[in-house]
Amino acid sequence: MIVYRLSRARFSKDLSGRGAELAGGRWNSKGTPMLYTSDSIALCTVEVAVHMPLGIVPFDYQLIQIRIPDDVTVKEFPETKLPEDWKSFPHSNATQVIGDQFIVDQEQLVLKVPSAAVQGTYNYLVNPRHPDFQKVTIVGTEPFEFDKRLFVK
Repeated sequence: MIVYRLSRARFSKDLSGRGAELAGGRWNSKGTPMLYTSDSIALCTVEVAVHMPLGIVPFDYQLIQIRIPDDVTVKEFPETKLPEDWKSFPHSNATQVIGDQFIVDQEQLVLKVPSAAVQGTYNYLVNPRHPDFQKVTIVGTEPFEFDKRLFVK
């Protein structure tokens, strides 16, 4: 399976989940590493856009294509099993509890979760602490330019 990630060029080779570990996110608490990826380039774009203040166009980004081996099992967390406030803004602590437990359990390498930003699409959360993590590879990177219309005031 190929998944996508957008990141600043200086972090384009870093799959450690360190950024999420430092900042925390919808699916992980500060102190818990997690690699956030998406099922499409379009979803990556929206996921970056919803975290940027209006008027600031992200620059110096790379699109990273990441291969997750087909032989690993993916844990799916369907929307019907999520807490009622799972896509609230700011995000709920309940989703962080789910993601943190996924990392600790180490039962699967990948957790598939619905996107809070784009209905009907999915993010794939990768556990950098899982024994199979070394099988995750970058298959391509290229400069990515955002459409400025996404960020106008």
